[in-house]
Amino acid sequence: MAPNDPKQSSGGFFASIASGLSNIGSAMSRSVNGLVGYEGLEVINPEGGTEDAEEEAKRGRWKQEERDSYWRMMQKYIGSDVTSMVTLPVIIFEPMTMVQKMAELMEYSYLLDLADECDDPHMRLVYAASFFISVYYAFQRTWKPFNPILGETYELTNHGGIRFISEQVSHHPPISAGHAENEHFTYDITSKVKTKFLGNSIEIYPLGRTRVTLKRDGVVLDLVPPLTKVSNLIFGRTWIDSPGEMVLTNMTTGDKVVLYFQPCGWFGTGRYEVDGYVYNADEEPKILMTGKWNEAMSYQLCDLEGEPRAGTELQEVWRVAEAPKNDKYQYTYFAHKMNSFDTAPKKLLPSDSRLRPDRYALEKGDLSKSGAEKSRLEERQRAEKRLREAKGEQFTPKWFDQTNEVHPTPWGDLELYHYNGKYTEHRAAIDTSSETVEEVTDIQSLEFNPWQYPNESP
Repeated sequence: MAPNDPKQSSGGFFASIASGLSNIGSAMSRSVNGLVGYEGLEVINPEGGTEDAEEEAKRGRWKQEERDSYWRMMQKYIGSDVTSMVTLPVIIFEPMTMVQKMAELMEYSYLLDLADECDDPHMRLVYAASFFISVYYAFQRTWKPFNPILGETYELTNHGGIRFISEQVSHHPPISAGHAENEHFTYDITSKVKTKFLGNSIEIYPLGRTRVTLKRDGVVLDLVPPLTKVSNLIFGRTWIDSPGEMVLTNMTTGDKVVLYFQPCGWFGTGRYEVDGYVYNADEEPKILMTGKWNEAMSYQLCDLEGEPRAGTELQEVWRVAEAPKNDKYQYTYFAHKMNSFDTAPKKLLPSDSRLRPDRYALEKGDLSKSGAEKSRLEERQRAEKRLREAKGEQFTPKWFDQTNEVHPTPWGDLELYHYNGKYTEHRAAIDTSSETVEEVTDIQSLEFNPWQYPNESP
């Protein structure tokens, strides 16, 4: 009998591993009522067991008075979706926005190139699944990206032959859309994050749709990722885990990958570990996959019981690139490039995230200016909404069109946006123009302008 789930307790190479980890238990958590006087507040230590909860609670980036003040403000939101309800201080932010972060997945885009070139349908899924796992190294950063302004965009070029565009297409609810393309693949995503605030932690549900089309054979891949949980938001050292299943389905053939992200157990056991199988359309395991999402992934051919085939060995398919040491925001070299003009096209859109004054001020270490600019942009956005309502008009994205299609996800329905191709035409016109375009190398020389009414004072 083929293992239909890498977590099950019988059969399969990873079954005994997953079962053993589940018996160890979840990460250590203790109430810290005695420390802060709030019922039910938990501090979770991913290293587990050896640290006293009160000592762990005193760690983190918050000062004592800031922790208490923030907790008093936030406790009324317990159980709520706080995606766009709460104004947060820039002390917990990183100098990147959510529409920028959507492009960070492209760092290892060569894996999709390999998937497109691959003749074996099951190895094709190994490459594609490794591509989607690779971004979790960046997701472990504990800093919050800036919420995009409505109409804000991000462009990425000069990397793997890719042309990437993302846009904030809705503010309430917050929805972002993205499109990437090179000679091997197209990548399309509509992203609508849903959250649940739990006191000292928050669960983030990836209520979105991600599709990849491999150009050579027209294969379409669909991704359903696991949720993410951020622990120790206020008290203790903030850390991130993504326990659960990732399912990548070949919509053309019915083949799929099911990978199980192990939850963090006692003393950190199981943290980062990913195990699973590539299945054919008959749900027979063909290739096992194993690794750590913060290090590397490997694969090995397996039999119908999910056991490694005799005479085969684990082969590494992806390894995380070297990252800067002691970087303040735990940025990779690629993340730093994303904030620079090294990855920007000629004649950058004025709505690009790189140009946001609050993001730029934070990057330069000026928290006071960053906070003031963030407040100014948010007020301008609210004022423009009032002006739009007074005019009886709707916001219309430039590069994506809203469809009538509603996509079901495990966490709710999603209104889909479709790439309209206008950005491709826009870039082609610039690239083929005989007009001399002066390259911009200084962020401060351009004004950030995502506004629907740029010439009117809202």
